[in-house]
Amino acid sequence: MDINKRTILWIVFAVSLVALWNEWMISTGRPGMFSPAPKVAQVDAKAKPAGTPAAVGATAGAAAVPGTAAPFQSQIVTVTTDVFKVDIDTLGGQIKRLELLKFKDGIDKSKNQLLFQQGGNRVFLAQTGLVGAANLPNHNSGFTVRPGPRVLDTGNQVQLVLDAEQGGVRLTKTFTFKRGDYVIDVRHDVTNTGAAPVNPELYLQLVHDGNKPEGSSWFNSSFTGPTLYTDADKYQKLSFEKVEKEDASRRENPAFQPNHPTKADNGWVAISQHFFVSALVPQTKQMHDIFTRKVDTNTYAIGVVQPLGALAPGATVSNSAKLYSGPQAEAALESVTPGLALVKDYGMLTIVAKPMYWVMEHIHSALGNWGWTIIAFTILIKLIFFPLSAASYRSMAKMKLVTPKMTAIRERFKGDPQKMNQAMMELYKTEKINPLGGCLPIVVQMPVFISLYWVLNASVEMRGAPWLGWITDLTQPDPFFVLPVLYAISMFVTMKLNPQPADPAQAKMMLFMPVAFSVMFLFFPSGLVLYWVVNNLFSIAQQWVITKKMAPAAVK
Repeated sequence: MDINKRTILWIVFAVSLVALWNEWMISTGRPGMFSPAPKVAQVDAKAKPAGTPAAVGATAGAAAVPGTAAPFQSQIVTVTTDVFKVDIDTLGGQIKRLELLKFKDGIDKSKNQLLFQQGGNRVFLAQTGLVGAANLPNHNSGFTVRPGPRVLDTGNQVQLVLDAEQGGVRLTKTFTFKRGDYVIDVRHDVTNTGAAPVNPELYLQLVHDGNKPEGSSWFNSSFTGPTLYTDADKYQKLSFEKVEKEDASRRENPAFQPNHPTKADNGWVAISQHFFVSALVPQTKQMHDIFTRKVDTNTYAIGVVQPLGALAPGATVSNSAKLYSGPQAEAALESVTPGLALVKDYGMLTIVAKPMYWVMEHIHSALGNWGWTIIAFTILIKLIFFPLSAASYRSMAKMKLVTPKMTAIRERFKGDPQKMNQAMMELYKTEKINPLGGCLPIVVQMPVFISLYWVLNASVEMRGAPWLGWITDLTQPDPFFVLPVLYAISMFVTMKLNPQPADPAQAKMMLFMPVAFSVMFLFFPSGLVLYWVVNNLFSIAQQWVITKKMAPAAVK
């Protein structure tokens, strides 16, 4: 039974690694070992924006304004608010750069975090336009800019208005930026300036490259790719690889059609990335098709196409949408539209991780430091599990006191394992010892351990959050490996306080556990290692006190 107890510890260790691996696979858009591959939403090829060019990065000046011989000379219009700086190209009226002013870049701390951008091997654009007839204004058309303020000074909002007219249709885009808000209101006013009725359709799409984010590794990797939500299909993660395969199938077989096109009058589409998301929320209560497709080499799009209805000559129709581009902060996401908060992905143990974050958020509101919050949370967990831990440590203390008897039994029945186990069971019964009691605290805390990993990995509030001294970012590994070393020492002390196995091979194997965990913790977020170090220190104190109290009782 002593061997079984230690075997269970190793099984728990192995299962924890498997669970973390499974969660990592899911978080990066791959099918997990215990779940089916994610369902990818596609629509009929007819629903795709016909005006989308083969190359997304169209060169400025390549498009010509109808009725003129000279190429259109585009310009970048920059709008600055208190939360971001946005560059909008008059060629297509597309957002080509968005800089978050309150978040530093994950690699170069001297720069701000960029979401939309174009350059090098990075493409991330927000585009809108019209399809449904030839030569309608789209994201390759030249737009003119109406005069107005470009900086949010003392007011609460600033607007940018762009106009384009071609094919007998005028498209007016109005971007509204508000103070302290990561939502950009995008209104499209479509006017039929021709002599015949038209049936335009509005498309909104996010275009992104398929490259992995910079600085990603096995232990801090997260999902980057298209996501969507509808009331019927709920939250779905897609993948750039799946979009690539669908596009190849369509090229090989022009008649290829996805089985179940996605249509809805609600929901959103987005590009999710670590800690941040850019989501398009189309006008609600109006049917639209959701599409994904390849638009260029290693470049993919997700978007919606929304029919605007028949438009008589001289008539105008308006459509209002939202573009959220900012941090994956739950409160902010929940206020934008239903289901958007799901992009903050806690993995398979969401049922544990979400209330865990809620508790930690309230502790942080009082302490103001996420490092001390983790410590306080660890103490709270220890108090909650105190009855279970106390019973476990009492069992281990009894085991330590009867170790000489156990050693004698092993020597006596060295050649008969069956009789040795029977004698051990009789000893446990006589001494009222649960031989597996020492495993319970570890088994119970593993869901907390794994959930805390995903809380740290998903919570933008902890991104760049310092603790003290050398720990400047709790979501990153300890730069000087102090916490992993402290963990190894605390784990070694814990092993010494436990009953030592009589078999020298088992003893060496148990001493290897602190080393194995410590090596793994070199790459884990420092906040997670901090939790485990504090947990071990309190466990050592609790175990020492219980052992000291029981020793005199045993002597009596």
